[in-house]
Amino acid sequence: MKLLSPRVHGYLDLVVIAAFALAPTLLGFGSRAASLCYVLAALHATLTVLTAFPMGLLKMIPFPVHGALEAVMAPLLVATPWLVGFSGVGPARSFYIASGMVLGAVWLLTDYRAGAPDREHLPDDRVSI
Repeated sequence: MKLLSPRVHGYLDLVVIAAFALAPTLLGFGSRAASLCYVLAALHATLTVLTAFPMGLLKMIPFPVHGALEAVMAPLLVATPWLVGFSGVGPARSFYIASGMVLGAVWLLTDYRAGAPDREHLPDDRVSI
């Protein structure tokens, strides 16, 4: 059973965006870890704005695609300190590992099919000639 609705997931997305935007300053990241955090905040904000769910403004990306992108990002965030070269920096390393684990947990708990239209009840767009 999935515990998080699309609306709750959207609120959590806002927390994630704020965390990525504020962590470099609050935790004193070096330039590489900080720059990546700012890029991730911007990318996640863009994804949130474009997603077809309650927090999305333009609703261009299906919510299940949003979920698939987060499923890919979760393990990448955990590996980022080693991939990018700041695994020896405690605060940045810990933040990225924790972010990946939290994103993975949110992914597991979110119902990405909630609110999706039922294809059987949609009008038929085909034109007969």
